[in-house]
Amino acid sequence: FPQYMNHGGGQGAGVDSDVHEEEPDEEEMKRQNVRAKLAEDQHYADKLLHTAMEEPLSEQTMLALEQLSYLEGSEIDDKLVGWLMQARLHPLLQFRVLQTLRKRGMQGTVQFKRGQEEVSVDMETVPLTPEEFPPQVAMVTERVAAQTEVQEPTLYYFAQELWSQFIMAIYGTEDYRSILDEDDTTIDIWAAALHQIVTESLTGSRNEEESRAMYGITDTMRFRFEQAYRSFRQFVAASMQD
Repeated sequence: FPQYMNHGGGQGAGVDSDVHEEEPDEEEMKRQNVRAKLAEDQHYADKLLHTAMEEPLSEQTMLALEQLSYLEGSEIDDKLVGWLMQARLHPLLQFRVLQTLRKRGMQGTVQFKRGQEEVSVDMETVPLTPEEFPPQVAMVTERVAAQTEVQEPTLYYFAQELWSQFIMAIYGTEDYRSILDEDDTTIDIWAAALHQIVTESLTGSRNEEESRAMYGITDTMRFRFEQAYRSFRQFVAASMQD
């Protein structure tokens, strides 16, 4: 699946044009380019929607969603929300649609299915960059870094990559809320499960006791560890099928 793309964008507003002229930032240049295409072709928005919603998932899907974020019109919002609610989309594609809606300025709450779970997302809080996620999200990989960054840098690298994809895929779910709402122990549990699933992927062996010991996962915490581990397994298995 296409990697997370940073589309935070600079803010061009607030500069007095009488003082000095500035080159348009990258976001503004993209916006101008897309609107120029719309001026040339009144059906351009519909073509972008068709590419995103009807054609096989590819990099063109992501490009179409990015371009849609620069166009105006509530009918685009309605179609994207309807697609999100009615189609069975890959969780990472669902997250990309949420980002597109957030960039388009949509407000309020959107509800849709993530697997068998009903998810409710506040559009104003959808992260557009990794830095916009709550700090608890970064704390998980920080715990893994403390155990692996020096002695096992390869494991740490893949843990970061998997976590960045996984956190987008579970955005808004019970798993996601558990990471934000619960205590420090929860961070240790998710870090241990992340360490375990990456270790298995790299070595092919499962030494759960060692992973649990590294992060202080006691027998009373083992059930929650197994739940977190199972969530990772399901995500990895589903990603390999797509």
